[in-house]
Amino acid sequence: MRKAKIFYKGEDAGELSQQDDGSFTYRYNTLWLATKEKPAISLTLPKNSREYHSKYLFPFFFNMLPEGSNKQVACRHLRIDPDDYFGLLLATAQYDTIGAVTVKKITT
Repeated sequence: MRKAKIFYKGEDAGELSQQDDGSFTYRYNTLWLATKEKPAISLTLPKNSREYHSKYLFPFFFNMLPEGSNKQVACRHLRIDPDDYFGLLLATAQYDTIGAVTVKKITT
């Protein structure tokens, strides 16, 4: 299993996990949920105490990935399989992303 912290404007909003079977789970952290002023990170992932499950990387996160020749260059440079979307997300969405969301790998 691989995990990542999801940050919204630098604040911990939740956790994204890839299960051993390749499926994905997203859940908001309890403090984020308890603070009324904190928004959902995406309209497709409304603030809710339940976990979200998907067989594939959630479209919101998939759309943060590089595409085309940028993806090829990133995968070659970072030595990441082009089909490893979660690995690519962890490697490329840590610092400078379009929008308010960043992704940081959780190392255990």
